[in-house]
Amino acid sequence: MKEVKIAELKAHLSAHLAAVRKGETIIVCDRSTAIARLTPMKQNDDGDLILEEAVDPPSEARKIKPLKQLKHIDVDRILAEMRADRT
Repeated sequence: MKEVKIAELKAHLSAHLAAVRKGETIIVCDRSTAIARLTPMKQNDDGDLILEEAVDPPSEARKIKPLKQLKHIDVDRILAEMRADRT
């Protein structure tokens, strides 16, 4: 398994896709965060491509709790004050 950054993938896409065709798995990273996986597709006996389902659990990002609102904010009042300061 090989890791590549987005810029590297864009610059050498054909070479990376050739490696995937040969059976290699490539992890695509945005800086140091893995964001995608390129894997070869399997073929059945008829030569039809078979798409495999992902087996990884859902991202931890989906488990982030929403932020609590600390206090009521009157957006209209704030905007009015900002606009009044301009004149």
